[in-house]
Amino acid sequence: MTASIESLLEEISTVEDPIEELQSLKTALLSIPVSALRDTVSGQRLDVIFSLLNSNEREQVELCVDILERVLMALSPVHLAQNYQAELQGGLSHPNENVKILALTQIGRMVEHPDAVTEILNNHGILCSVIQCIGEEKMAVAKQAIQSLCKLSHSKPGLDKLFQSDLLKTVKDVMAISDIVRYRVYELVVEISSVSPISLGYCANSSIISQMLGELTGDDVLIRATAIEMVTTLAHSQHGRQYLAQQGIMDKISNMIRGAETDPFSSLYLPGLVKFFGNLAIMDSPQQVCETYPAFQNKVFEMALDPDPAMIGVALDTLGLLGSTVEGKQVLQKTGEKFKTVLSRMSQLAGSGATELRVRSLDAISQLLTLQPEQQTEDLLALTESWFHVLSNQPMDMIRNISTQPFPELHCGALHIFTAIASQPWGQRLMIATPGFMEFILDRSTGQTKEAKDAKFELVGSLVSSSAAAQILGSQHYLQLKTYLREGPYYVSAVASVSTEGAD
Repeated sequence: MTASIESLLEEISTVEDPIEELQSLKTALLSIPVSALRDTVSGQRLDVIFSLLNSNEREQVELCVDILERVLMALSPVHLAQNYQAELQGGLSHPNENVKILALTQIGRMVEHPDAVTEILNNHGILCSVIQCIGEEKMAVAKQAIQSLCKLSHSKPGLDKLFQSDLLKTVKDVMAISDIVRYRVYELVVEISSVSPISLGYCANSSIISQMLGELTGDDVLIRATAIEMVTTLAHSQHGRQYLAQQGIMDKISNMIRGAETDPFSSLYLPGLVKFFGNLAIMDSPQQVCETYPAFQNKVFEMALDPDPAMIGVALDTLGLLGSTVEGKQVLQKTGEKFKTVLSRMSQLAGSGATELRVRSLDAISQLLTLQPEQQTEDLLALTESWFHVLSNQPMDMIRNISTQPFPELHCGALHIFTAIASQPWGQRLMIATPGFMEFILDRSTGQTKEAKDAKFELVGSLVSSSAAAQILGSQHYLQLKTYLREGPYYVSAVASVSTEGAD
C-alpha cells in the first residue's frame, strides 16, 4: 500500500490535470485505517498536494483538502510542527475557507501538544495569521481561529506570547475591523478568562476586558445587549464574578435595570440584564442577590405581568430558575401577595396563549413545585401545596385538561407538573381524591410520542419511589403502578396489539 501511495503521489506530480489521480489517492487513503496510515505517509513529502491547492479549480482544491485532512490527522503534532509550518501558514491566507479551516485545525492540534507548541510559539508569523483569521468574513473560519488561540492560552508561555508580546497589537488591530469582529475578540478573551484567575489577570491587564465592560453603557443598544451576554458568560466562573464585583459591574447592571423604565429601547437589552442576575442568583445565593439588588426581583415580577411575549418568556425562565432551589422558593414566598399575583399570571399563560409561552409557563411551574425527598420539610411542603392551589380553583383538572391537548410539548409539560407533586404526600392525596386520575396515569393509550411515554413513565416512577405512596394511594393502585414501572415506558399489551391488527 505504501508503494501505491508513493507511486500515486509521483504520478500526480507529472500530470497536467490531476483530478483523476487525486481521486484515486483519496480512495487509497480512505481504505487504510488512520492508525496504519501514520507509518505509510510519515516518510512521504506532501509538497505536491500542498502546491496543487494553489488553483482556481474548486474540485481540485476540495480533493487536496480531503487528502490532507486524512494524512495530516495521521501525523503527530510534533511531526507537523517540524515539517509543515510554512505550508500551514500559507493555508491561512488561502481564498478557500476549507483550506483555512484545515490549517487552523492542524495548528490547534499543535498548540495543544506540549512539545509541538514550543515550535509554534517561536513562529511569530503563523500566530499573527491565526489572529487575523478572527477577522475573516466566514464565521466557521473565525470560530476555528478562536478555538486554536484558546488552546494556546492554556499554558503560561502561550498567555505570555498572546498578551505580553506585540501579538497583542495584532489582536487590537483585528478588533478595529468591525463591531462583529470586535465581539469575536471579546468572546475569545472571555473564554480565556474563564479558565483560571491567572488567565483572567492577563486578559484584564490587556485592557480588552475593561473595553468590553465599557460597552455595557454605550450608546448603541444592540452592542449593549451583546456586551451583557459576554459579561454573563464571564460571571459563570467564581473568579469572574469576583472580578466583576470589584469593578462595580453588579451595581452598574442593577442601575441599568432601574434606568430601563425611561429608555424606549430597553426591551432590546433588558432581558439580558435579568438573565445576568438570574444566573448570578443560582451560582451564588438567591437570597443575597435578591436582597442586594431588589431592582432585579421587582423587574422579574413586572416582566411576568408585561404584555410583551419577549419580556414574559425571560421572566418565566428566571422564575423557574430561582424557584428550582429551596432558597429561591423561600425568597419568592417572602414577597407574599406579589408572588401570588405572578403565579396566577403563570397559570393563565399555561392555560391559554402562544404555545411557546404555555410550555415555558408549565416548565417554570414544575420547577417551582419540585422538592427533592430530603427537602420535604413541613414548611416547604406547606409552601408548594399553597402555591399549587393558587394556580386555579381546581388545579388538578386544569393541569389534566392541558395534558389532553393534542400538542406533545403541552402534554409533557403538564405531566412534569404532576411528576413534581407526585413525590409529595399532599400531591398524592389530591391524586387519589380526583375522580379518574389514577386511571388516567395507568392508561397507556394517552400520549403516543416517545417524549410523552417517557414523561408518563417518569411520573409513575416519582409516585412509586415515594415512601408515603403505598399508604396514601392504597395497595391496589400501588401494585398497578409498580407493574407499569416494571413493564417499562413502551410496553404494549398483547390484547391491544391483536385488536389493532383486526381493525386494520
